[in-house]
Amino acid sequence: MNFLEIQFALRGKTLPADHGYALYSAVKQLVQRSEESAIPINLPADVRLCSISGIPDKDGMIYLHRGSRMRLRCPADQVQFWYRLLQNQVLDIRGHLIRLIQPRLTLPQPSETLKSRLVTFKLEAIDHAEVPYYFLESCKKGLERLEINAQALIDSTTEGDLARRTLQVKDKKILGYGVVVEGLSDEDSLKLQWHGLGGRQHFGCGWFYPAREEANVS
Repeated sequence: MNFLEIQFALRGKTLPADHGYALYSAVKQLVQRSEESAIPINLPADVRLCSISGIPDKDGMIYLHRGSRMRLRCPADQVQFWYRLLQNQVLDIRGHLIRLIQPRLTLPQPSETLKSRLVTFKLEAIDHAEVPYYFLESCKKGLERLEINAQALIDSTTEGDLARRTLQVKDKKILGYGVVVEGLSDEDSLKLQWHGLGGRQHFGCGWFYPAREEANVS
């Protein structure tokens, strides 16, 4: 489980607030144009992207700020490829242009409490009022599969509501929630940051970060 995180500072002004799929598509296009044969034309399953933080407005947009970063986690032996591929590239995110600059490498740090802005699972068709119950059951099973002994909770918004969020993938909206996982050992914390929870991890879902980073995640 030797993995690193690459963080790129950004030049740009705005992005759609829901940009996870569009970010994935832009990175995928770069990979397809690359002449590097060691990486498949699609993003490998063990490469994960995080949605980009920003200051939200009321019209489905975010404004980028000095702390906004494009973040990617990958196995240590892939770092050189992604570092070279993405450095100084301009990504077109649904008509919004951002340039990736000043890349930095970092080791994810363990934390007893981790958060994810959005986790999604393929849930069966159930009554809407029961979705949180089945969602938490899926989180519990996901942690058990990873042999992680910790408690998953659905996060809340600043207004005190459940952090219910959606991800737009083409013409489909996917429901999920913000998740907090508490009581992690150092080993399990790093394991969760690497494996994540749920699906759509290429689109920024299931990306866990220490709770102290809250201000840096949209």
